[in-house]
Amino acid sequence: MAPSAIAETIPSILSLKGQEKLADAVEVKEKTPLEAISHGIVMEGIPTFPTYTEHRRHILIHMSAIFRFFARSGFTEGQSGHISVRDPEFPGVMWMNPLGRHFGMLTAGDMICLEIATGKIVGGNTSQPANAAGYLIHSAVHKRRPHDIHAICHAHSNAGRAWSAFARPLEMLNQDVCNFHNAHAVYARYGGIVFAAEEGESIASALGPHNKGVILMNHGLLTVGSTVDEAGFMFGLLDRACAMQLQVEAAAANGIPKQIISDEEAAYNFKMASEKHALYREAQPDVEFEMEMAGGEHVLARGFESLRVVAA
Repeated sequence: MAPSAIAETIPSILSLKGQEKLADAVEVKEKTPLEAISHGIVMEGIPTFPTYTEHRRHILIHMSAIFRFFARSGFTEGQSGHISVRDPEFPGVMWMNPLGRHFGMLTAGDMICLEIATGKIVGGNTSQPANAAGYLIHSAVHKRRPHDIHAICHAHSNAGRAWSAFARPLEMLNQDVCNFHNAHAVYARYGGIVFAAEEGESIASALGPHNKGVILMNHGLLTVGSTVDEAGFMFGLLDRACAMQLQVEAAAANGIPKQIISDEEAAYNFKMASEKHALYREAQPDVEFEMEMAGGEHVLARGFESLRVVAA
């Protein structure tokens, strides 16, 4: 090959190698959880809104849908159970469901707005009372973790109450429960119905600074999230995980050995599945189903326009 040809070829080879390195760098860039799960079009994460009013409407509609999902899942027990969501405009207040109204009937206009620090009703539905025990539990958790927790779910589900009697954490028995790997706790004390602030503070302490859920001995379950969608999905997952743990324990009692996911694999599953946008998306099939069953989003939005604007 002529010297001039060699001189022309070398830059081309170097350029090609540079392109390959760039391609490799792009290839090894770690995908987000939504990028990893999506084939083709990447699913959208938590939506944003141009105004606080539109954001609040979205939150209260989805809150209503999560309550209806709870009703469909059998998470009702008389007047027990509550969900709270921090307001997007006024972070010092939270929205909660009224006491005594069935989860399956709730709409945006039913929700009550309470000041987190004092419990004072500052907006929303003023024709029905809030749940006193619910306020004490939710306010303590919201105050303890003001930045990462925007929604809290608590209910007395059957499987949750059954497994709570053992005061033990869940084992990583399957892929799905890994969403709670090193991210759930047990409150191994029963302090009776929560009529004092101290019990709410104890539950908040048991949840700790990073957990996504807590099993309340002889009581029920509590989950948290950056959206009401996440907190609601995680509650359903935690309850189903309790049911599966009970089933596995029954089989193991007959001598069938358990196979538990390793810490390394469980940690990887948690990393890829427990990101806030991924958990928001996990909830959407149930949220959309509840909207469809109700007759459309506008049904769950009923009463929103008449809600009084909350005060800071």
